[in-house]
Amino acid sequence: QVQLVESGGGLVQPGGSLRLSCAASGITSGYYHIGWFRQAPGKEREGVACLSTSDGSTYYSSSVKGRFTISRDSAGNTVYLQMNNLKPEDEAVYYCNYVSIGGANYWGQGTQVTVSS
Repeated sequence: QVQLVESGGGLVQPGGSLRLSCAASGITSGYYHIGWFRQAPGKEREGVACLSTSDGSTYYSSSVKGRFTISRDSAGNTVYLQMNNLKPEDEAVYYCNYVSIGGANYWGQGTQVTVSS
């Protein structure tokens, strides 16, 4: 059973930065995709950034490209989302997501990011 625990959310002023962390456990072997989604009130959950462990490739949504960076620690147990130049429209609950090559799909509990002056 894969477990994902997010942390690092909070209140930040527009233009500020935050780094989210996703601690993953229970991943045994094989390639997988791990990334971040977000959901604002009244809106659908949307993909923000994703990393593929098969080749290290990354994906970013157009709304965050150039401002957010996804990375993984050397042990592969923690995935980060560095968020710079935050805007009010980035305010949402951010979720960590894991998808195995076999299609197993797991979500974290989410962490709130609030962007306000």
